[in-house]
Amino acid sequence: MSQPKNFLVILCVLALAPLSLCGKAGRGGYLYPQFYDQSCPKAQEIVKSVVAKAVAREPRMAASLLRLHFHDCFVKGCDASLLLDSSGTITSEKRSIPNRDSARGFEVLDEIKSALEKECPHTVSCADLLALAARDSTVLTGGPSWVVPLGRRDSRGASVSGSNNNIPAPNNTFQTILTKFKLPGLDIVDLVALSGSHTIGNARCTTFRQRLYNQTGNGQPDFTLDQSYAAQLRARCPQSGGDQNLFFLDFVSPIKFDNSYFKNLLAFKGLLSSDEVLVTKNQASRELVKQYAANQELFFEQFAKSMVKMGNISPLTGSRGEIRKHCRKVNSYQ
Repeated sequence: MSQPKNFLVILCVLALAPLSLCGKAGRGGYLYPQFYDQSCPKAQEIVKSVVAKAVAREPRMAASLLRLHFHDCFVKGCDASLLLDSSGTITSEKRSIPNRDSARGFEVLDEIKSALEKECPHTVSCADLLALAARDSTVLTGGPSWVVPLGRRDSRGASVSGSNNNIPAPNNTFQTILTKFKLPGLDIVDLVALSGSHTIGNARCTTFRQRLYNQTGNGQPDFTLDQSYAAQLRARCPQSGGDQNLFFLDFVSPIKFDNSYFKNLLAFKGLLSSDEVLVTKNQASRELVKQYAANQELFFEQFAKSMVKMGNISPLTGSRGEIRKHCRKVNSYQ
């Protein structure tokens, strides 16, 4: 199998790189869409099938799977470190502040991995599975599709500190969020486009409560939040209690991937502070929000590009890492 793969790498580098379908993976390694064409030709079909069933059972799952890919890539790169459970030597990233009580969908990934192992054992990485599931979740909810570069391998460790420090938080300032995007090589265009993933999914009361009651520590609400919308939110998000109550990130079309998220921001009806600051704290990001609110096709096009770019963050390739048999634990022979 190595000879056809080498040929495909060369083909990808020469022919597809200008189209951003290949990803430079560092240390001479490349990600390329045809990585499993010979070794596991049904891989993408299997992933899509399981994701489709999961989203049909629970539409919220699409946003959950998309979020897992994001939270994985921002910590040590796209290496499925997020999927590891705690063990003797590993403290799981699932215990970090951004993931605790909120990261979900792991059982869907277990189901995908089990099906892939039956079809082609020890071949498809958990990191690639995450990237494919994110794309399929977007498409299934009405969003854009894109060609996913493949060939990532799985980490043998996790980083709770990286998860706590590198993943943008709902209460971060605009500048802090932008810095966290720039750290792995993303930019302000990627920040605004990828924030558009909040067109689907939910957030807990605890992630935006301060906007309703005490935004700056002076006992006053966030006045950049539409006050009629704030009153609706306060009805189910009290000053104390109700931490886990769920609210749609995009109340207009909560399970449809579209550009209404950006229209909400312009009406000052973004749920999270990290959403609304895209309009209130930076001129360049505000202009991008306006463009995407006016032109859904433009948003879709950039979202796809930014997802490929994010998926290329520091993947393990070649002999680095491993192909886990079970996504929740490293291989026992290591």
